[in-house]
Amino acid sequence: MSRPLRGYATLLLLPVLSTASLDAACHGRSSPTGPPGSGQPALKLVASGLSAPLFLTSPAGDTSREFVVEQTGRIRIIRHDTLLAAPFLDVAALITCCSERGLLSMAFHPQYASNGFFYVDYTNTSGDTRVMRYHVSTNPDAADPASAGLVLGQTQPFTNHKGGLLLFGQDGYLYVGFGDGGSGGDPQGNGQNLGTWLGKILRIDVNGALPYAVPASNPFVGVAADKPEIWAYGLRNPWRFSFDRQTGDLYIGDVGQGLHEEVDVQPASGGGGRNYGWNIMEGMFCYNASSCPQTGLTLPVLDYTHTDGCAIVGGYAYRGARLPGLAGVYFYSDNCTSFVRSFKLVNEQVTVARDWPALAPTGEGVTSFGEDARGEQYVTTGAGNVYRIVPAPN
Repeated sequence: MSRPLRGYATLLLLPVLSTASLDAACHGRSSPTGPPGSGQPALKLVASGLSAPLFLTSPAGDTSREFVVEQTGRIRIIRHDTLLAAPFLDVAALITCCSERGLLSMAFHPQYASNGFFYVDYTNTSGDTRVMRYHVSTNPDAADPASAGLVLGQTQPFTNHKGGLLLFGQDGYLYVGFGDGGSGGDPQGNGQNLGTWLGKILRIDVNGALPYAVPASNPFVGVAADKPEIWAYGLRNPWRFSFDRQTGDLYIGDVGQGLHEEVDVQPASGGGGRNYGWNIMEGMFCYNASSCPQTGLTLPVLDYTHTDGCAIVGGYAYRGARLPGLAGVYFYSDNCTSFVRSFKLVNEQVTVARDWPALAPTGEGVTSFGEDARGEQYVTTGAGNVYRIVPAPN
């Protein structure tokens, strides 16, 4: 797989063999140690030898298994830190892979234990996005491949910027991330166009009419020419976003163009409809202009420059039990340099920004963070490894 094309960042999903200096100045500067009394975190290798793992999740209440999405088309199961040989689901014949295409994520229905439904996002053999619903088989470690049903589809104009994350919110709705359609600089103007799903996060009700219903509280319902599924817009490539499982706050790691990477936040109390600025803004700065109108835009809570990386990998606010001193700390990384950093959010302001050298899988290319049923966090890498964030040995 090639390096990013000059002039814009593309998400790399294979190992990166060199790292840039993490000492360059950036917004949200990190310091080298953790919060006092927190205990120091470390990485524990949980599984290796996977094929481009790029997401990890678990069904609610399932504390014995983690499910790992392989970009090449399989979902694998880790049970009690042992990688099972047989895949949970194999859709390799249905997808286009790789670079920024492939099987990109999965999400378990909140009532998976009773209804057996889960959802996957992939690029089909034509390179277009498909969100599909599947059902588990009578074997809890195997899905029923014949149960596939289309939830939604989106034609993709270019080969990059797919977004691809599926995530259920605390409201029970399914959130679907879309990049701006690709190329560089958003040539079709999709980020600011409310008439397309591209460059957006959607919010849909998969418990309503099949294949889905639109929640009446979505911000653009009833607005002529606007897509009613849209929840947030002005995004370039929201590769990974997450909800704080305690507060409900939405964190979005939006991959930048040629200069800046950013983290956007929507407080749980804020509602939808926020415009995160692309392609008017890149990070906290005007894109391709010396000045630009910023009225109505929500600027990121943090950005950093490409002296530190090239493609942000958003993570989670920590809510596990292993490291209680890190409660509410949001972790994030970069695919190109594999640093791991964190901050705490107070009144939509970044505080306690940190670097975590002990958590950086240097040279492996971080592809995603994951969260299990207990709220513990994981890191997946392009080198085929899955790590858990654990307390460092004394």
